[in-house]
Amino acid sequence: MDFKDELKQLGEKVIKLKDSIQTEEATKNAFIMPFIRCLGYDVFDPHQVTPEYIQDVGIKKGEKIDYAILREGNPVILVECKHHLQNLDLHDGQLLRYYHVSKAKFGLLTNGIIYRFYSDIVQLNKMDEKPFLEVDITDLKDNQIEELKKFHKSYFDVESIYATASELKYTNELKTLIHNEFNNPSGDFVKHFAKQVYPSVITQKILDQFTNLTKKSINQYVTDLITERLKSALTKESEQPLQPIESEPQLIESSSSSKNIETTAEELEAFYIVKSILRSKVELNRLYFRDAQSYFSIILDDNNRKPICRIYFSEKKKVIGIFDQNKVENKFEINQLDDIFKLADQLSTSVEQYLVTTNG
Repeated sequence: MDFKDELKQLGEKVIKLKDSIQTEEATKNAFIMPFIRCLGYDVFDPHQVTPEYIQDVGIKKGEKIDYAILREGNPVILVECKHHLQNLDLHDGQLLRYYHVSKAKFGLLTNGIIYRFYSDIVQLNKMDEKPFLEVDITDLKDNQIEELKKFHKSYFDVESIYATASELKYTNELKTLIHNEFNNPSGDFVKHFAKQVYPSVITQKILDQFTNLTKKSINQYVTDLITERLKSALTKESEQPLQPIESEPQLIESSSSSKNIETTAEELEAFYIVKSILRSKVELNRLYFRDAQSYFSIILDDNNRKPICRIYFSEKKKVIGIFDQNKVENKFEINQLDDIFKLADQLSTSVEQYLVTTNG
């Protein structure tokens, strides 16, 4: 079994077992030790992994960190563990204290689900406040797996990891900022653009107006980008049409709000692709999405009785379920998001049934 498959298998195990794991020690045994083992280290060899590693902190002697991963007798990664229900934001200070007096170049804070990797990119020999890499073992992306692979015993090289950590750290932080600004533009972000198009003083009233305009402009710009992708895809040589992988009656149910529901960037991109496909059929402001635990639904007029399609995206496969006139969901497996364009006819037929009903 290769490295990627091992991590995926561990992620599936965590999902199945997490509700029955009641203590921090159980979290270590069931989740964290297997993760360290995935990195190629023998957790039962104290020359490779030392539990309860003694680390003197200032005047405090005999302080212990949960694990130290060693190479040639020296700690290279300090691992601080918490119960899987613990919020890691409350515990990074403890790892920072250990890191400060250690020769280890990397610190790892984890609750067995989230893994945060730290180094001293901002100030030498002082652990950064923010991790340069954060992964969720239950929702791993391919690029994250490649970054984790650098920590594997077979490939581990301090200088190589450290050289890319800086770029990774700032890229991740910038992506987060861009995501936040696109979804909820800050005053400074709005002013930056408003000053370039508005000829007078930016008052609070004007700022409020441009906040809405900025959000709308971003939405339209992303839609236009995807439309260009549609045009490009349509000019390519046509391939074999996608075939339904199953067809079965499906009850339409409202998606209730849940703290566990997280709308992904990939789901949103799929939504914009569907919008670009259907823009010639219906006004774009009539298309809505609702996210649920097991699927991402696209509907007409914010009405669950007018389903167009459902998105089922996982790490293993991507499936689009499109509803026909009888509310039967025909599912199509795709390899990439651009494949949604191949389903333009089915999506158009789905939305047209509601337009006929409305206009009739």
